Amino acid sequence: MKKLSLFIISLLVVGLLAACGTSTDEGNESTTGSESEDKKVLKMATSADYPPFEYIDTAKGSDIIGFDIDLANALAEKTGYEIEVQDMDFNSLIPALQAKQIDIVLSGMTPTPEREENVDFSDIYYTANHMIVSLKDKEIKSIEELEGKTIGVQLGSIQEEKATEISEQVDLKIENRNKISDLIQELKSGRIDAAIIEDLVANGYIEKDKDLAGFTLNAPEDEAGSAIAFQKDSKYTKEFNDALNEMKENGELEELVSKWFGGEE
Repeated sequence: MKKLSLFIISLLVVGLLAACGTSTDEGNESTTGSESEDKKVLKMATSADYPPFEYIDTAKGSDIIGFDIDLANALAEKTGYEIEVQDMDFNSLIPALQAKQIDIVLSGMTPTPEREENVDFSDIYYTANHMIVSLKDKEIKSIEELEGKTIGVQLGSIQEEKATEISEQVDLKIENRNKISDLIQELKSGRIDAAIIEDLVANGYIEKDKDLAGFTLNAPEDEAGSAIAFQKDSKYTKEFNDALNEMKENGELEELVSKWFGGEE
């Protein structure tokens, strides 16, 4: 009887071991497959208050969309990465790169000499002009009309530097805000008289709000446009720059420009 019991127990143990072995093998195959399919995820930050570059269309959902997002995903596809996008205030983007909290920034950022001391940049991928936005019933049509006025700019933006440059020509007060939407709100409430905003972004607000007006400041030919920012000495800089130049050469970048900024369908 004891022998029979031991035999039965042995059979049970063998069966259990076989089942465990099969389960383990299947698990290993699954893990190996997922590892081979996985791509390295890069953390990208942007200031999602800058349509059509980056924004949230609350009528359609909570995802960040826009030209920069499409460009980032296209470049990631070419370089074999996946992009994880997070929203933060514009003036926090470079400090986040310096602290190695993120890998890249696409946020309509201009590579100024000061910024280039702290982060690396790709080649320019888009160039736009500045626009002075004001209320239509108190429309400002020239730099001279800014005399004695209060002008708003996004904190940490290239427009902040432009406002300082203009203040050397006319006497004005400069106010900083974190978001473009904050500037529009301050303008409509009368706390500022005008705002300097990139023309493509400004036109988007003007088209939706008939109380707004604006005029464009033509940028010098040598004034830089938007570029991708990376941590200093990042290995991703060359990879993404090569992919960006490929998109310029094969027309893919032009297609994205047409999609988001108008032009041929």
